[in-house]
Amino acid sequence: MPFIAIDAGNINIVIGVLDEENVLFSGRLKTDRFKTSDEYAVILYELLGIHGIDSRKLEGGIISSVVPSLKQTLQDAVYKITGKRSMIVGPGLKNGLKIQIDNPAQLGSDLVAEAVAAAHEYPGPILIFDMSTATTVSVVGEKGNYLGGMIMPGIVVSLEALYAQTAQLLHISLADGPKGVVGTNTNDCIVNGVIYGNAAMIDGIVERIAEELRSRPTVIAMGDLCEQIVPYCRQQILIDKDLLLKGLRIIYMRNRKQNISRE
Repeated sequence: MPFIAIDAGNINIVIGVLDEENVLFSGRLKTDRFKTSDEYAVILYELLGIHGIDSRKLEGGIISSVVPSLKQTLQDAVYKITGKRSMIVGPGLKNGLKIQIDNPAQLGSDLVAEAVAAAHEYPGPILIFDMSTATTVSVVGEKGNYLGGMIMPGIVVSLEALYAQTAQLLHISLADGPKGVVGTNTNDCIVNGVIYGNAAMIDGIVERIAEELRSRPTVIAMGDLCEQIVPYCRQQILIDKDLLLKGLRIIYMRNRKQNISRE
């Protein structure tokens, strides 16, 4: 039976409908902390309808959110269109991930889901680069344990800071990519700096973590801008934009019977 999976980030909300094996569809909405559960219910209902999915036939749902105020809002919205109470990733849900950081409660639910999926699907050790609001790095050990990671300003945040602090710089698009490494005008210099700068950062981080682990890791990239950066990296990097949704599916299936029995 299909179910709905939602991940609310600071900029985008990722929505997917999945079954036991497949991601049936996925889409993105802009995050709006001020929308009511009724407004989100209308949006979700219409989005599902566009893809030919009857919301009342969904078995349930699971929600991950790094925006605390949206957890209840989205849970209420899903209930209004499905009649089912969604799981929320956090304490009380089994995920099978051994988290070996100083304070496991600080680990974001999105990073938990990504690590769960990576440990299930790829050989360890694993590095996960999530290029969203922040660029995060998650390190998963050979036994599927979460070892730690890094957090750094994301590409969009870095560009916005550059524009805010520098009066004469123009807003640019990364869609076309660089023409070469050395730019010959302001637009190209920004594009090259962003793309090659982030690509070199990723390459360097992979090398340094590999040295610390004393093992060559599987490297996975995801997030809104990974496809603009990864082609310019020198390391071997796999792109898996559905990694988070796959992780939510694994967590949902591990808690499915318990959740259905509560309905």
